Amino acid sequence: MARTVWDSTVGKKTVMAVSGLIMLLYLVAHVIGNLKIFFGAGEFNHYAHWLRTVGEPFMHYEWTLWLVRVVLVVAVVAHAVSAYQLSRRDLRARPQKYEHRKAGGSHATRTMRWGGVILGLFIVWHILDLTTGTTHSGGFQPGHPYQNVVDTFSTWYGNVIYIAAMLALGLHIRHGFWSAAQTLGAGSRARDRALKISANVLALLLTAGFIAVPVGVMTGVVS
Repeated sequence: MARTVWDSTVGKKTVMAVSGLIMLLYLVAHVIGNLKIFFGAGEFNHYAHWLRTVGEPFMHYEWTLWLVRVVLVVAVVAHAVSAYQLSRRDLRARPQKYEHRKAGGSHATRTMRWGGVILGLFIVWHILDLTTGTTHSGGFQPGHPYQNVVDTFSTWYGNVIYIAAMLALGLHIRHGFWSAAQTLGAGSRARDRALKISANVLALLLTAGFIAVPVGVMTGVVS
């Protein structure tokens, strides 16, 4: 039954919608945590340590964090695979380009597709930069995320990569939230306007919240 659902177009769209909402919930929590950096190094570093001790003593050190990471990896992979397969299926269904295409739909599709690629590459860079320290620009300090963040956004390329990715994220959320609502049956003629406004507001708040951190470092508010 699971294979039958997965092989169907509706099943893949549902997987995309559910996995997208899981990642969206994480992003909301993530941006709230990120904004703690404006309360100083002590507050931000304490928050980062707390993430590793959530659930203790029932959960061992970092177990909850790793559980969240596993769920996120599954969501990202499911989202990417279903998006790729749906795209390939769509191309096979119409091997020749339409003579007259809907500009809005075509633009939204291209935005989602390339936005997803940009975000995928950004996730890899972000992990290597601030989680493992592999590509970190300064001297990576485990257990000192505040200083690591300041180091990253003290470089022009760190700011460019991050801000460009967050703008792509905003566009992805703007279209994806509304699409997920339609797929899961929450959309209707009466609710479409409210859903589109919610998608725009959510995308704007998350984008602004994430971009506030590099801007804070660039302006010296965070140093």
